[in-house]
Amino acid sequence: VVRVPSEADEDRRHLHRSLAETKRDRTRQINRIKGLLKTQGVSIQIDSHFLEQLERERTWDERPLPPGLVDRVKRVHSYHQFLTQQIYVLEKARRAAVRLGEGEVLDKVRQLKQLRGIGLNSSWLFVMEFFGWREFRNRREVGSLAGLTPTPYDSGGTDREQGIGKDGNRHVRGMVVEIAWSWLRHQPKSELSRWYNERFGHGSSRIKRIGIVALARKLLIELWRYLETGELPAGAELKA
Repeated sequence: VVRVPSEADEDRRHLHRSLAETKRDRTRQINRIKGLLKTQGVSIQIDSHFLEQLERERTWDERPLPPGLVDRVKRVHSYHQFLTQQIYVLEKARRAAVRLGEGEVLDKVRQLKQLRGIGLNSSWLFVMEFFGWREFRNRREVGSLAGLTPTPYDSGGTDREQGIGKDGNRHVRGMVVEIAWSWLRHQPKSELSRWYNERFGHGSSRIKRIGIVALARKLLIELWRYLETGELPAGAELKA
C-alpha cells in the first residue's frame, strides 16, 4: 500500500539526511587531504594542531612541502572545518528537538532511545524515516519496507535463495544492520541475542554476516512492536 507522507513528515526528514550528507562530505575532505600529503610521503593527524604541523613538515630529503600543495591542502582543510561546524549546528538542533520538542513523533524517538544499544542517531532515523508516519499492519510489511525480505527463485528444477530484496528504505536498512551488531554487545541477555549466538555465533565470518541481516529484520519488527504496545523485546533492558 502506498502511503504518502504529509508535508510535516517529509520536512522532518531533512535534518538527519542533511547531517548524514555533511558527514560524508567531511570524510571526503579528510581522505583528500591524506591523499595529497601521501604524494610527498607525509602523514599528519587532522586535529586542532594540523595547520601548525603542516608548516613544520618536511619531505624525505628535509625540504619544505611544495607551496602549491600546501595552499591546496589549506583550502581543503578550511572546507573541512566549515563542514565540522555545520555538523555541530545540526546535531545541536537535533538534541534540542529531542530534549524540548513535543508531539507523538518525538515521543517515539525518546521511547526508542531508552533501550540499551539504541542511540540518538538510530532512534531519530528509525522514527523519522519509518515509524513516525508509516502504518504497519503486520511484521511482513515492516520487513518488506526495509528491504530485508528474502527473494527465493523457484523455476522448474531450480530452487535457490537470491538474498534480501533491498527494495525498501536504504537509510533504515543500513542503520538497522549496524544496530544489530550493537544489540549483540549491549543486549546479550535478550532472546534475539541468544537466538543469533545459538544459530550463527559459531559459524564463519560469512555465516555471521548472513545471520546479522536476519537478526536486523527480527530486531526491526521488535522495535515496531515496542513502539506500538510499549512491551520491551524479550530479555531486553532499558538504560540506567
